[in-house]
Amino acid sequence: MCLGVPGKVVSVEPDPLGMHMGKVSFGGITKEVCLAYTPEAEVGDYVVVHVGFSISVIDEEQAHEVFRYLKEMGELAELEVPQPGDASSDPQAGAA
Repeated sequence: MCLGVPGKVVSVEPDPLGMHMGKVSFGGITKEVCLAYTPEAEVGDYVVVHVGFSISVIDEEQAHEVFRYLKEMGELAELEVPQPGDASSDPQAGAA
């Protein structure tokens, strides 16, 4: 199943090749996303992201509703993958 997941834009910046990129937060997990298809997206906006590309800008209410549905369906497992720099992803964390 192909899903678009809503997230909040937390930063916008061009990459060295001139692509419109940004960081998007998905319920506290932040990922780098290509914003080329939504150049109007600004910090604080909500976007729908599919395979690393934002494909539309939506309002906050819609974003929360979709996120809630996806969570209820158990479709957010990909976002629960430990992120680099996250203490829970460090195999040495908590080791005695």
